[in-house]
Amino acid sequence: MKRSLNEIPSTPLQAGEGASMQMLIAPSVETNFAMRKFVIKKDGHMPFHTNTVEHEQYVLKGKARVRLGDESFIAVKDDILFIPAGVAHSYQVIGDEDYEFLCLVPNSEDKIEMVNAGGQGCGC
Repeated sequence: MKRSLNEIPSTPLQAGEGASMQMLIAPSVETNFAMRKFVIKKDGHMPFHTNTVEHEQYVLKGKARVRLGDESFIAVKDDILFIPAGVAHSYQVIGDEDYEFLCLVPNSEDKIEMVNAGGQGCGC
């Protein structure tokens, strides 16, 4: 299978601000994982949340403050992130460009839950 990134629609995310996703490789019976590309626009964020599946991420562009459980760090282009299943995480874009990353997840049911971060939108 071969596809062009330009032919895959981008879907805005309901949670957060300025975030969208492209499903590059959809989960199916034939695959062991799904591959997605996320874009969070400059000044955007994704709120503090948990997933029931792990995430493997590769940062393509930009800079974001990532909160991972009790830890907070800056992620930049070429960083690789591992987010274990069930660990709360969030993203707050910083700098003058969009934050873009690839995210691979196992091909299994994923339940997403928002986490109350004490009234701090993204939990950063």
